[in-house]
Amino acid sequence: MKSAKFKFIWLPLGLILTGCGADGHSPTVDILGSYFPAWIICIVLGLALTLITRQILIGFKINTHLQPAPLVYICLLVFFTMILWLAFFKN
Repeated sequence: MKSAKFKFIWLPLGLILTGCGADGHSPTVDILGSYFPAWIICIVLGLALTLITRQILIGFKINTHLQPAPLVYICLLVFFTMILWLAFFKN
């Protein structure tokens, strides 16, 4: 019974320590003298691209066929965010 409890300790510990990389710092971007985490910029740009894509889908009248629409737009947001992250911040 003790070995089962011991195994569950490693999962949270592994999740906590995943940010501890070899280089020891997170990617930041200098904007007007202030450093922002790069993931914030990727999310904001991903949101902008999702809104542009939504307007294009409305223009072509495809948005009525998207079911469930909120899930589709959340997936688009995640997709654009990850693509931007890979394009600009992949080491």
